[in-house]
Amino acid sequence: MPSTSTAGSVSVGGKRVECDEDQSILEAFLRAGVWMPNSCNQGTCGTCKLAVLSGEVDHRDSPLETLSEDERAAGLALACQARPCGDAEVALRGDKANRATHPLKDLSATVVGIEDIARDTRRILLGLDEPLAFSAGQYVELVVPGSGERRQYSMANTASEDKVLELHVRRVPDGVASDKWLFGSVAVGDRVEAVGPLGDFHVVDESDDGGEPMALIGGGTGLAPLLAIVRTALARHPDRQILLYHGVRGQADLYDVDQLDALAAKHPGFTFVPVLSDEPDPERRSGFPTDAFVEDVSAAKGWSGWLCGPPAMVEAGVKAFKRRRMAPRLIHREKFTPADALTPAPPTNEEA
Repeated sequence: MPSTSTAGSVSVGGKRVECDEDQSILEAFLRAGVWMPNSCNQGTCGTCKLAVLSGEVDHRDSPLETLSEDERAAGLALACQARPCGDAEVALRGDKANRATHPLKDLSATVVGIEDIARDTRRILLGLDEPLAFSAGQYVELVVPGSGERRQYSMANTASEDKVLELHVRRVPDGVASDKWLFGSVAVGDRVEAVGPLGDFHVVDESDDGGEPMALIGGGTGLAPLLAIVRTALARHPDRQILLYHGVRGQADLYDVDQLDALAAKHPGFTFVPVLSDEPDPERRSGFPTDAFVEDVSAAKGWSGWLCGPPAMVEAGVKAFKRRRMAPRLIHREKFTPADALTPAPPTNEEA
């Protein structure tokens, strides 16, 4: 939670906000409702990299793998890690421009539901004290009780489902958040503190949605934000062509199949394709979901693509989409990496 002591003010594109002591530049802008590109918010992806035009910043825990010494010397910084040392002015790189965003908020919630939905996978429902404005596909960051650790989980909700958040959690052995908390001590009625919404992996504004065909590929609990995106897209354009691939190891890892089959029955343009990589089943596709997409689609020019899951799957998906002539600007991606599997770097949208 931010402190009340001001470290300085920071401006970008003519918009200036106050930055509290020990508050990152990114958090200060997002809390003020000023958009900045952001994805992992942990310093590992580089999405929020910006140029410091004036003033100085403390880079804090910015990894050298993401922000090299040469980049620091050239005046670059990671907005999610850097703290201003007094007043400063920054600029986004490239042709990125400020756009509307939902303000970042501190959230208080109560655990209202816990359900085992697949092998080592749980659905956690959090009832919010106050509704949360967000876009389908975004995530929240939970505070792990008693540890000081924070973990990120995508919401499976549409924007209208703003009072009870649905999170899908994969169990990671010895994980501080998953194994010890969300598969361990958590109970219905527990209070949970969180921050959100976060991330640029989300549907476009309805005014910008032309109803183009969509291909979505999710690995494991990477299905969560894709469910929200698919349901939002179909609500806007019921006849839209949408292909959703869910890649898992075996039949025991699939979940929400009945819900997705029902959605396909209601919307003939929507197709759900489960793909099993390690434990073949005669009733399911075998292999990898990215290969299944290439087999099914001969050309994807004009389509939008959505990828969410392990880094290797996401990178394979980008190649598959480009192979079918999908425009790079229409390819959206979110990488999931278990937090406790990384040392010392934290993840991009954590699952642990």
